[in-house]
Amino acid sequence: MSSLDELCLAARDAARLLACSSSRQRDGALSAGAAALRRDAWKILEANRRDVAAAEAARLSAAMIERLTLNDRRVEDMARGLEAVAALPDPLGGGTEAFRTPDGLEIQKIRVPLGVVAMIYESRPNVTADAAAMCVKSGNAAVLRGGSEAAHSNRQIAESLTGAFGAAGLPAGSVSLYVEPGREAARALLARSDFDLLIPRGGKNLKEEVRNLARSPYVMTGMGLCHLYLDASADCRMAVDIAVNAKTQRPSTCNSIETLLIHKDVLTRLLPPVASALRERGVRLLGDERARSVVPMDQATEEDWETEYLDLVLSIKTVDSLDDALDHISRYGSGHSEAIVTESYEASQRFLRQVDAAAVYVNASTRFTDGGVFGLGGEMGISTQKLHARGPLGILQLTSTKYIVRGEGQVRS
Repeated sequence: MSSLDELCLAARDAARLLACSSSRQRDGALSAGAAALRRDAWKILEANRRDVAAAEAARLSAAMIERLTLNDRRVEDMARGLEAVAALPDPLGGGTEAFRTPDGLEIQKIRVPLGVVAMIYESRPNVTADAAAMCVKSGNAAVLRGGSEAAHSNRQIAESLTGAFGAAGLPAGSVSLYVEPGREAARALLARSDFDLLIPRGGKNLKEEVRNLARSPYVMTGMGLCHLYLDASADCRMAVDIAVNAKTQRPSTCNSIETLLIHKDVLTRLLPPVASALRERGVRLLGDERARSVVPMDQATEEDWETEYLDLVLSIKTVDSLDDALDHISRYGSGHSEAIVTESYEASQRFLRQVDAAAVYVNASTRFTDGGVFGLGGEMGISTQKLHARGPLGILQLTSTKYIVRGEGQVRS
C-alpha cells in the first residue's frame, strides 16, 4: 500500500468520526491550533525563510514570492483565522426543513459533512491553516497538497496544527499533508476517485491538470480576471481610490483587477488622474489607441485582455457604452469579481443584473471578495463555477444534506 493509499484510508476513517464529533470538540481543537501557531511562530518563519530563499534563487516572479512570504503579522492572521472559524455557528445537524407526510412519516432534512475534502494549492502557505480550519469546523477530513515552493512552511504549519488537533481529541488523519515531491505525485492525488470534493487553488496550468486528470468531483477556484468599469457618470475621486485599491492593495491576489474599462465620454477627465495615481504606486499601464492618445503608455494587445497578471500591470480599454463594457466582461471575464463606478442608478442596476460573476460590485473595490470579509470566517477559495457552490467557499459549502425519516411501521402500497 502506498503512502497516499494509507493517508486516504486514514482520512476516510477520520471523516466517519468527525461527522459524529461535537461542535465543542471541533471548536476546542481550532482554538488549540491557533495557540500552537502562535507558540511555533518562530519555527514557521524559519521554515518560510528557507522557502523564500529557494524561490529567490530560482528567480520565481515577484508576485509568487509575495504570496509565499510570511511574517509575524501573517502568522498572527492565520491564528486569528482559526479563532474566527471556531466562533462561527456549527454548520452541522440542525434541520433545514421538517414536515409530516400524509402517510404519517416525519421527515427532516439536516446538514452533514461532505466527508473527505482534498485540496491542491500553490504558493500561499497560509492556505494550509485556512483549509484545515474550514474542514475541521465542518466535520470533514482534509487531505492537503501544497506547492513545492512552500514545502518547508507547509510542513511546519501542518505539524503544529495536527499536533494540537490530536491533543484536543480529534482522530488521527483529520488533517493530512501529502508531501511526496514531484509532479507525478500530484497527478496521483488528482487521479484518485475516493474524495468527496477536490478543490484546486492555483494558476492556469494546475486547473488544466485538474480538468484532464481529476476523477473526484471538483470545484474550480481562483482564476481572477477581474474588471473595473468607470461609467460616464463616475465620480473622479471615487474612481481613483477604487482603481488604486483594486489594483495595488495586494496585486498578487485573484480579486485584484487586471483590466480597467473607461467610457469614452470621460476618458480625458478620468484617465489622467487615475493613471497618475496608479503609476505613483509602480503600476505599468498598457492601453488601447484611444487611451494612449490621452496618456502615453505601452500598447495593449488582444493577449492582454486575456491575461491574469497577478502583478503591478494593468490593461486599459476605452468603451463606447455600458453595453460595450458588458460585452467585454462577458467575453474575457473569469466569473470572479467585477465592479462599476457610477452615479447612475440605472447603470448600476443593469450592471448588477447583467454581469455574470460570483461577486458584482457598485462603487466598491473588488478586493473585498473574501470569505473573511463576507463573514464566513475564512474560505477554501473563490468558486468561479455555479455547481455546487459559487463565490467564497465557506463552511456551509463544505456540507451536504441528508433526510432523516421516522415512521411507525409504515409500508408503501
